[in-house]
Amino acid sequence: MSYDDFHAEQDFHNAWNAVSIEREVEYSLFTFGDSDLPYFLITSEEEDGKTASVTQGNIKISRPRIITPGSDHPEFENFFESEEDSGLVDFLLSRSAAFSNLRLKNENRKSEMVSDSVEEVVARLNRRLDDEEEDRTAILTAPFGLGGVALLRYTAERVWTSAPDNIQELRERGFLP
Repeated sequence: MSYDDFHAEQDFHNAWNAVSIEREVEYSLFTFGDSDLPYFLITSEEEDGKTASVTQGNIKISRPRIITPGSDHPEFENFFESEEDSGLVDFLLSRSAAFSNLRLKNENRKSEMVSDSVEEVVARLNRRLDDEEEDRTAILTAPFGLGGVALLRYTAERVWTSAPDNIQELRERGFLP
């Protein structure tokens, strides 16, 4: 491993660990077709965390209905603000993760600026979602500039935790022994 690779890996781990999923969801993604992952993303606008920005959005994961040769690279749409930010995705995919044959599209609404801290916004959104008995919307947090990493982490974790159910469905349909 070269010196640059070490720093790239360290930067990736630092970014990955800086974001968090404050409110988990517990349902599996569809094995075939599209799944929706609604979320609230709260990012700090200042280093001291006293001002937060809230974005409500939805990630649509499209799994292929027919897998063809050469369609093994995932597509990420509207996840990162710049090409530089997408370097984290390239690093992840080249080192360890297997997201083959996926299309991931992020759709979000304009951010709202609030004067509360990130923690206060998370608590308020948790109460609201509990009152509405909403169990399919996640709450994500990220430092300024790492919103795309939070979305990637949330998506990756949903794909990974859905894998056992998806494999079972493939077996039940006769695609796997």
